[in-house]
Amino acid sequence: MTTITVFKGDGIGPEITDAVLTILDAAHSGITYEIFNVGAAEYEKNGALIPEAAFTSFEKNKVLLKSPITTPIGKGFRSLNVTLRNKYDLYANIRPAKANAAVSTPFPNVDIVTFRENTEDLYVGIEKQIDENTVHAIKIITRKASERIIRDAFEYALSHDRHKVTCVHKANILKLSDGMFLSIFKKMAALYPQIESDDKIVDNVCMQLVMHPESFDVMVMPNLYGDIVSDLTSGLIGGLGLLPSSNLGTGYAMFEAVHGSAPDIAGKHIANPTALLWSSCMLLEHIGKNNIAAHIRMAVDEVLSEKQYITPDLGGNASTEQYRDAVIEHLK
Repeated sequence: MTTITVFKGDGIGPEITDAVLTILDAAHSGITYEIFNVGAAEYEKNGALIPEAAFTSFEKNKVLLKSPITTPIGKGFRSLNVTLRNKYDLYANIRPAKANAAVSTPFPNVDIVTFRENTEDLYVGIEKQIDENTVHAIKIITRKASERIIRDAFEYALSHDRHKVTCVHKANILKLSDGMFLSIFKKMAALYPQIESDDKIVDNVCMQLVMHPESFDVMVMPNLYGDIVSDLTSGLIGGLGLLPSSNLGTGYAMFEAVHGSAPDIAGKHIANPTALLWSSCMLLEHIGKNNIAAHIRMAVDEVLSEKQYITPDLGGNASTEQYRDAVIEHLK
């Protein structure tokens, strides 16, 4: 048995977490859980966004499955996602967007993996009030962080039979920061001659993604662009409810759905747990349980194909629990 840490989060977090853990148990995943409530609701109850025991559990188990956490906009506490990424140096955010034949979109051939640097850029959160009418925000790009995320993107392409890596940047304007990122990319690309490489300005990438998404394979970019572009790729495949992600460092790994906590539908039992479920499949692969991950992916594909038990975001009227039970039935 492998023990992992689970953060239930808030909003729809507890609902989709319960559904995913039930499916993992039905798949005989061989995983046991140390489960903690985290986020805004936990803060209101106990005065801590993340209990110390939750940190201790993650530091012991090294693997975390995290459901969405509400982040205040424009005020309040800093994003707990950013806090966790920085605290445990989870520098590589990997977000695969793959079209599913069961989900109708105008883009049937999308198969894109976004590598997002996870620890710096504007997400360091350094802002300075210059005067009452002026605020400066500091963008930080370092050689160390750039080299390791770019190297990981090429290594992923090599090990997953991918043919191209695209660097996304704004070096035409940010000549020093993005200019260094691009320069490092070009030097790294020379070490992987078997992998095709190119670079594109971020705004052009956004246009090309909705015109010719099939021309992209693996993309690597600084933090902010990765956040925006990966949401765009989710739209190509049917929405954030279908986009999983992993956050990897040298010692720790966190797996989470990309979407938010959706407080407007919390408690209505209509949330789609697929993104978190596919994130748990990435977790299973991380700990060497590839066959179980493949079994779950196949069951999900079958449920989506049948369209009988799909949630409202995908055009159905099934509850979270009905979707969960349909996946479990296909696992049998």
